Amino acid sequence: MKAVLIAVGNVKSAWASQGEKNYAQRIGHYIPYETIIVPDVKTSKATTPQMQKEAEGAVILSKLQPTDVVVLLDERGQQPTSRQLAEMLQGYMNSGVKRLVFVIGGPYGFSDAVYGRAAGRLLSLSKLTFPHELARLIFTEQLYRAMTILRGEPYHHD
Repeated sequence: MKAVLIAVGNVKSAWASQGEKNYAQRIGHYIPYETIIVPDVKTSKATTPQMQKEAEGAVILSKLQPTDVVVLLDERGQQPTSRQLAEMLQGYMNSGVKRLVFVIGGPYGFSDAVYGRAAGRLLSLSKLTFPHELARLIFTEQLYRAMTILRGEPYHHD
């Protein structure tokens, strides 16, 4: 199985970018991993949040393959423990999923079309709200942590 992160916008802080790259490299020791960046949508005063979500959503959907399983990182999603996330990943691996795609949306969230493509698969990192770049770093660390849990390695402590 390949894990993919699709994220809207670039990381501007060097520390966050370096941290994300570090964990992405670590994930690559376990499974193929890729990050796809969706450029920020150019907006004007006439651009509504809904218009921005629709424009970002169209680009997100264009990056997906028909057989992809899509999980949105969304504040209304399930909040699993690290062990539960590992179990979820193991379930997808056991079921023969080729590409498991996680998506971090823009500042206003996702379009209805993107929600529809995810078919209710929503995952929340926390009840707290994080800046985009921190959410990406936390997600990649948690994906790495889940892989170490599945391998029985000593990174995670209960």
